[in-house]
Amino acid sequence: HLGSVIAYFTSAKFLLYLGHALSTWGDRMWHFAVSVFLVELYGNSLLLTAVYGLVVAGSVLLLGALIGDWVDKNSRLKVAQTSLIVQNSSVILCGVILMIIFLFKTQLLTLYHGWLLTLCYILVITIANIANLASTATAITIQRDWIVVVAGEDRSKLADMNATIRRIDQLTNILAPMAVGQIMTFGSPMIGCGFISGWNLMSMCVEYLLLWKVYQKTPTLARKSAKAEASELKQLNVKKESDMKPAEGVQLIIEKDVAGFEPQQEKEVGCTARIAEPFITFRDGWVAYYNQPVFLAGMGLAFLYMTVLGFDCITTGYAYTQGLSGSVLSLLMGASAVTGIMGTVAFTWLRRKCGLIRTGLISGVAQLACLVLCVISVFMPGSPMDLTVSPFADISARLFENEPLPTIASPEPEHIFATGMPNLLNGSIAPANSDPEMSPEPVPLISVSLLFAGVIAARVGLWSFDLTVTQLLQENVIESERGIINGVQNSMNYLLDLLHFIMVILAPNPEAFGLLVLISVSFVAMGHIMYFRFAQKSLGKQLFVCHTPHPKAAPDSSPPGNTSTV
Repeated sequence: HLGSVIAYFTSAKFLLYLGHALSTWGDRMWHFAVSVFLVELYGNSLLLTAVYGLVVAGSVLLLGALIGDWVDKNSRLKVAQTSLIVQNSSVILCGVILMIIFLFKTQLLTLYHGWLLTLCYILVITIANIANLASTATAITIQRDWIVVVAGEDRSKLADMNATIRRIDQLTNILAPMAVGQIMTFGSPMIGCGFISGWNLMSMCVEYLLLWKVYQKTPTLARKSAKAEASELKQLNVKKESDMKPAEGVQLIIEKDVAGFEPQQEKEVGCTARIAEPFITFRDGWVAYYNQPVFLAGMGLAFLYMTVLGFDCITTGYAYTQGLSGSVLSLLMGASAVTGIMGTVAFTWLRRKCGLIRTGLISGVAQLACLVLCVISVFMPGSPMDLTVSPFADISARLFENEPLPTIASPEPEHIFATGMPNLLNGSIAPANSDPEMSPEPVPLISVSLLFAGVIAARVGLWSFDLTVTQLLQENVIESERGIINGVQNSMNYLLDLLHFIMVILAPNPEAFGLLVLISVSFVAMGHIMYFRFAQKSLGKQLFVCHTPHPKAAPDSSPPGNTSTV
């Protein structure tokens, strides 16, 4: 027993989990902290955070295919090590710059009329964006490529590894922000910066060592087909040409001269091709993604990002307006992590019982069934939905009256009810401590309770569906295109995520949130309809016949004769 325990803890699989846990922990701490730091720096305004979010989403949207192409064209170890070093070095550098800003903010404000401070803000956002792009490359290479190679031909092992990776993600999503939040609360933002920089330095060294160990323990990682080989052959050919004998070189030049100044033309074409190459790669990546057999499944997953029904800043902000406290919200986030982990367990069980494609269908039905609660919540007592109120009413009123737009710190405690909802009757905000007879009834919590019950319960189906599409991409995309296809998939996810933020900007009032919920559920339904179409194409008449796949065979792709109906 002791031998098997030691064997597990020294296996490539466990070392991969450990490396991913360290990487994700650092990543989540940084993502949480950088938003808080940017708010702190810019006088409690969300402007810098919004700019950062926009830059990050836009960068992955535009560069996702190029990052994936770079992953495909280079050796696995080089890609993993380069992205790891770039990511961690960027975070460390960012942390140091933020510490300097926190220490000398008053002095920086006076230098060059504050332009130096503005330059520091631009520098922080740029470097943080580079860190995020490197993190995207790491995620593509480890979660979409290395994990497939380590699992080998065993699809069940691949499913278990995918589920374990997601469980690590769920736990770090909750625990990492809590840890860094405590440090920043009881210390200071500067101590928080120092801690994150120190963590990333230590983590980078350990992760580098773990990657090397996994690479050594899995010889198949050293073999990479098509694009990487083609790239290496090209480099070898260049080397061979440069090492050519003088006689051969002279002969080559003579042949080209006879053709009529061809070297100059070739040089010009090469230069033009080099400039056009990123655009061609971008186009080819999207075309290749569209031509994939799992295109509709990938699109289905991307459509799930166009939603306000998650634990992001938008839903949290709405919860505050409905009278939920920070402690209640943290408990709800904990509950969502638990249901997310339940989703990963459901995925492995369903895949064994019904096969991979049907698991996606069942997960989709489960998610939509839970989201029905969110739809009902829109029409329940306590829901602020009122479509007669213009989404722009508050913003336009402030703009025309030349009043500043609200920041995080703008609502004073005495200007908000116990429920957290501002009263905008006659253009004034009623104080919370006014006469009880004059105060309105407290907002019933039935609507917001149903909303969060639906969101939390839907996480089971959501994470099971996410794992299904992830494994479909791993199994059906050829090895030489894994990077570029997953890069484009990331771009699609970010595009829909960006659209959901634009949707909120267009309708920011709590009265319009019900409408956003209905739009979100519609997009989730559209995503699952796309997946259903993919499943129908893949399985045909066998769609609703559950079977137990052979552990070594590709689930759902084997001929009907090899399946045993249940």
